Amino acid sequence: MRAWRIRVTGVVQGVGFRPHVYRLAKKYGLRGYVQNLGGSEVEIWVEGEETLLRSFLEDLKLKTPRSAELDEVVVEEVEPSGFSDFAILRSGTNITKVSMIPPDFGICDDCLREVLDPSSRWYRYPFHSCAWCGPRFSVIERIPYDRENTSMRHFPLCPDCLEEYGDPGNIRRFHIQGISCPNCGPQVYLVDGRGSPVNVKDPIVEAARLIDEGSIVAVKGIGGFHLACLATDDDVLRRLRDRKKRPRKPFAVMALDLKVAERIAVLDENAKSILSSPARPILILPRVPGSLSELVAPGLRTVGVMLAYSALHYLLLSATRDKYLVMTSGNESGEPIIKDNEEALRKLSGIADYFLMHNRRIVNRVDDSVVRFTDGETVLIRRSRGYAPKWLPLPRPVRVPALSTGAFLMNTGSIAVEKYVITTQHIGDLENLETYNFLIEALEFLKRTYGVSDCDAVPIVDKHPYYLSRRVAEELSAKCSRELVEVQHHVAHVAAAMLEAWEEDAVGIAIDGVGYGDDGQAWGGEVLRVGREGYERLGHLDYVPLPGGDRATYYPARILVGVAGEVFGCEEAAKIAEANGLENLLPGGRQELLLTLKQLGSAPKASSAGRFLDAVAAALKVSWERSYEGEPAITLEEYSWGGSLIGDSLLEREEGVVLTKDFLARLLTGEVKGHPRDLAYTVQFLLGRRLAEIALESGARKVYVAGGSAVNTVIIKGIKSVLGGENVYIPRKLPPGDNGISAGQIYYAYLVDYV
Repeated sequence: MRAWRIRVTGVVQGVGFRPHVYRLAKKYGLRGYVQNLGGSEVEIWVEGEETLLRSFLEDLKLKTPRSAELDEVVVEEVEPSGFSDFAILRSGTNITKVSMIPPDFGICDDCLREVLDPSSRWYRYPFHSCAWCGPRFSVIERIPYDRENTSMRHFPLCPDCLEEYGDPGNIRRFHIQGISCPNCGPQVYLVDGRGSPVNVKDPIVEAARLIDEGSIVAVKGIGGFHLACLATDDDVLRRLRDRKKRPRKPFAVMALDLKVAERIAVLDENAKSILSSPARPILILPRVPGSLSELVAPGLRTVGVMLAYSALHYLLLSATRDKYLVMTSGNESGEPIIKDNEEALRKLSGIADYFLMHNRRIVNRVDDSVVRFTDGETVLIRRSRGYAPKWLPLPRPVRVPALSTGAFLMNTGSIAVEKYVITTQHIGDLENLETYNFLIEALEFLKRTYGVSDCDAVPIVDKHPYYLSRRVAEELSAKCSRELVEVQHHVAHVAAAMLEAWEEDAVGIAIDGVGYGDDGQAWGGEVLRVGREGYERLGHLDYVPLPGGDRATYYPARILVGVAGEVFGCEEAAKIAEANGLENLLPGGRQELLLTLKQLGSAPKASSAGRFLDAVAAALKVSWERSYEGEPAITLEEYSWGGSLIGDSLLEREEGVVLTKDFLARLLTGEVKGHPRDLAYTVQFLLGRRLAEIALESGARKVYVAGGSAVNTVIIKGIKSVLGGENVYIPRKLPPGDNGISAGQIYYAYLVDYV
């Protein structure tokens, strides 16, 4: 007779892991217990013959529940205690090891089948879930993951659900904390724009009818509100854009199922697998012509598609005429997704005509994740529902905990504890108090969950002196007399890519918008060596002027005017600009063009890939106003589809500097010739090639590529043309853009031994 105490970490709470352990122990006739502990880990005590214990352990490692992920299994030999049976014990609060909080999971096929079965007691029940699916992170208040620690505690189980909860033979519902049914679970209801009840037999069917008639309906889902409307009606979409103050930024579309999704987007087997995965992200795909209003994604040939990921969404879509709808984040422009009913009525009443609500409280707001393909590989753009807050392991434990606050756009925060980096869900752009408070709220949840007190953690920030994200860390630094660690923006990008591979000394390419550089200028097209000794700038794009500062980032024709002014002088530049019709690309016309030239002497400069691509998009008349982050560059990439490479000399370099300013000047004078689509393709391809050549000349073989433009397929093809595809690493678990920066900040601080 032997006894083992086994501690398991990973995604092991809230995924049916304890019932699974119970059934395994019973299978092998073992005695003892399984128990959730206070660090989200699970403790197992098993007693029995050694051969049976070994078989149990083998099955434990190899036959995990569908949604579970085992990160570490630690076995300790102990003295037998003489247990007479095996039991699931009430959760404990003791923390022996930290473990992962499960993300939210899309509805499984079994639950959906029961929702659609008229003979099932869950028929048309919008909140059905089981061991394999349903909300987790969005409803948890604290660990361990038990019903009383979630917002489901307000819905006591009815006798039928209690019976299934206590039945070891019920694989999907035995000891599953989030289960419910129409008799004991949350309820859905419909109100109008003033909050007055709309009394109907089926609120979901009525909401679908209202949408089909042209209404905009705010729908409370898993992690927050969506704004739902027809995706085929120009008038409805025009109204939504006017109300939401969102002139061109693409809307996501939710489809009932894969069959419906194929009507609006081009799907291969890989796309189908991602769309139907438990994470159920938005996936950006080529759209089927004529399937959607052009106002869904103006100027683009792609569309962001997701599948219905809850019973509520499925029932709503199935009752509409099209079986797919625009389903965009429910928020005021620039603010976080709304999660509370009262806030939704207060802030969305000027946008939505009706509100489809429910009475289950959302604890942690979590927006939809966004994914795309870059040169055939899956890349995250926004990491949130379905992925957060899963951690990334480190090669060895940190010396002290750390807390990083990201940058400005697409913000996240991160903490490091033991040998893990845990990143928040997507926060958003830190341009208002609401988003700033959301960052604090998300970090507080992680600190509380993983037992990190304010003064335990080393505060880490972006080097930009005016980012609002710094304030969170600065307050901790002042409160606890902790040194503030600053990490340069693009170093953090490269470090985030290195983190996934546990690389400790590497060359990286950062192709990005802007970040505060060591010389006080805006960087963004960089070749960097990053490692334990710090970092070195090996090369970069040439600096281009940004006359008027931020205004040049919104109207990139200003960059073209500035380049012409620097290269040819202001008088000649005005003639060249007018010959290219640049005054027509500026809101102030010729007057703004001349003012731009006057501002040239005080203009900041940028080595930014994003600003260069914006300028090219404006010069080719593809896109000349940024109404959302990355718009001209995104439009340029799509415009270049079908373009051809026209030579290798359009974009040159001198030593470690890619001559982007020279290219723009020659483009304006007509020296650069070719079909605009070919020019668009070639300049993006050569941008990647030239940066890769600098990296290769530094002696690098494997190169880590990150930054907001690292998702650009044409640029990546250019990099791979020099280094080979197997030697180019783009982040897969973190977004390459600013959504992954907070994790990169921690990894860089870790490399140079601050933490």
